[in-house]
Amino acid sequence: MSTPSQRPALTPRQLTRTDERLSFVYLERCTVHRDANAITAQDAEGTTHIPSATINTLLLGPGTRVTHQAMSVLGETGAAVCWVGEHGVRYYASGRALSRSSALVEAQARQWANPRSRLAVAREMYRLRFPDEDPVGLTRHELLGREGRRLKDCYRAQAARTGVPWRGRRYTPGDFASGDAVNQAITAAAQCMYGIAHAVVTSLGCSPALGFVHSGHELSFVLDIADLYKTEIGIPVAFDVAAQGEEDVGSRTRRALRDRINETSLLNRCVNDIKHLLLPQMPTPSDPGDDRDVVTLQSDHNHRVASGVNYDGPDYGDELW
Repeated sequence: MSTPSQRPALTPRQLTRTDERLSFVYLERCTVHRDANAITAQDAEGTTHIPSATINTLLLGPGTRVTHQAMSVLGETGAAVCWVGEHGVRYYASGRALSRSSALVEAQARQWANPRSRLAVAREMYRLRFPDEDPVGLTRHELLGREGRRLKDCYRAQAARTGVPWRGRRYTPGDFASGDAVNQAITAAAQCMYGIAHAVVTSLGCSPALGFVHSGHELSFVLDIADLYKTEIGIPVAFDVAAQGEEDVGSRTRRALRDRINETSLLNRCVNDIKHLLLPQMPTPSDPGDDRDVVTLQSDHNHRVASGVNYDGPDYGDELW
């Protein structure tokens, strides 16, 4: 086996794409180490090997310890690492993005900074959520009003479908148990959807804070993306769980939502939706230019020139390093 210092770094073409990886792997009460190009999770029951290149996001729960070599291989394979609370519900900190390109975050900043394009993205988000309506020409106030009506309609429709009594949305921040079973399930589903959206947003290198519907919060864009799937996935799953009983609603909702996410390939869809919203002309996933590891310099008139060249002189022939 080669020593760590002699192992060559992996290139983007050797890595598994975001939409082909496991959405997340959750570990708790174990020591995370490295064995060749895999990470290992060791606890009292033994050691489990996990191919690091197949992980989108590694969630480190309570009682975990991670070695330097484990973080090194996760960095080489581009896996995001998040430190979370028990069962992955709370989010505390994270590591690097999966993407090496700044194309998406630059497009996000351009779209966000211009009031017209920012509203256009908000309208497109509404169209993705409710494809039977055309939001062209709607103001932000009109978008919010229509969204509110559609949410109320969704709650009533799901209550009628499942037979679960619905008396309105009730949630007290910090007091999960204060709501009835269906409100607890909706809250648990929302928290899970925020976690999934956060993992995808950060793995693509986007800014969680630059939202187009939500604003003023460090997770505004995360909330925007999670809301795209609220009426289609999150709320129906919550009512299904509430219809099955009032015991252990939170954990049953998380498991049911996990299964629905896998069935609907939500991770892949989320990646494609973000690319569509921010950069519609971005290369398709099959285009190798999508994951190129390229660094350029910004020149006049928004032109980009090759890096690693000294531009002081008529021939531009000297390398910088």
